[in-house]
Amino acid sequence: MAAPTFSDGIGIANLPNQRHKIVAKRGTHFTVMVVGESGLGKTTLINTLFSTELSSPKSYTKRHTKQLDKLTEVEIIKAELEEKMFKTKLTVIDTPGFGDYVNNRDSWAPIVDFIDDQHEAYMRQEQQPERKEKTDLRVHACLYFIRPTGHTLKPLDIEIMKRLGTRVNLIPVVAKADTLTQNDLYTFKQRIRQVIQAQGIRIYQPPIESDDEVSAEHARVLAEAMPFSIIGSTEDVQTQDGRTVKGREYLWGVAEVENENHCDFRKLRSLLIRTYMLDLISTTEEMHYEAYRGAQMETRKWGEQKPRKFENPKFKEEEEALRKRFTEQVKAEEARFRQWEQHLIAERDRLNKDLEMAHSAIKALEAELDNLQVGYRGSNRR
Repeated sequence: MAAPTFSDGIGIANLPNQRHKIVAKRGTHFTVMVVGESGLGKTTLINTLFSTELSSPKSYTKRHTKQLDKLTEVEIIKAELEEKMFKTKLTVIDTPGFGDYVNNRDSWAPIVDFIDDQHEAYMRQEQQPERKEKTDLRVHACLYFIRPTGHTLKPLDIEIMKRLGTRVNLIPVVAKADTLTQNDLYTFKQRIRQVIQAQGIRIYQPPIESDDEVSAEHARVLAEAMPFSIIGSTEDVQTQDGRTVKGREYLWGVAEVENENHCDFRKLRSLLIRTYMLDLISTTEEMHYEAYRGAQMETRKWGEQKPRKFENPKFKEEEEALRKRFTEQVKAEEARFRQWEQHLIAERDRLNKDLEMAHSAIKALEAELDNLQVGYRGSNRR
């Protein structure tokens, strides 16, 4: 190893090199969440993005056997990736069960609660005396998968995207873009952008650096491409010109994953990994986490525990069912009581009428008796 050379100046300009060595030695950790209905290729896209099988493909033949639960689950997948001696601890948060039911009310609650809980856990660790090793599962990016219907966003999409956009770096993607024609896909993306703007949904925007025109133009291209149209595949296929590429093979040809004429996979990878991963991490720290921390400090005392919400969607449905059943039972009892009351009133009226008739008969007998007594006295006087 060559000895360091001393050049002119005091050496402040060497600070970026020092920082580079520190980062290269420590590595980094990155947490990405995937949200969307089952069957949209979330697992396949993650495996394609990171060129490894982080999660095995799921079987959806029995996905409706858990209909009674009606809960969105949260699955955590961890892996350590290495490229050119640089290590990244990757965490993938999957959300199976989201949007898979007829009644999807409050299906976003476990997802939103998980994001908030990670901010809360990190804030609690920062308040401890020993802070050397902190567990950090704060979500740096959330890929929201939109079903390629060709129409527009569904109400469920709008509701959860509004909630996610204020908590995490939200990146919308159109799944299985190879199921739409180029014209239909363009129109579909235009409609999604219009809904996002009209509904005030916050999505991640790459920073535009005014002093670097090339970087600024690249950021503009990525921003204009949202929502990214995606094709995911880990299979190698042969093209007509003899190339071996990742893609999907059809009768009409091959849909290539990394062909920008076919989809926006390369743009998404550039945004998520190659160009703006550090910005995603710093935005999570400086904006989303600080917003959560500031909101909590305004409403809670130092060290006070966060009040837990007992609003499990499953329990809410059971509570509403019990409340409805109780109301029906009360109404039935009230109807039975009114019927019994009417029967008592009718019986009282009948008894009163009988009593009046008996009273009238007694009076008639008394009058007749008086007449007999008067007649008897008159006969004796004669």
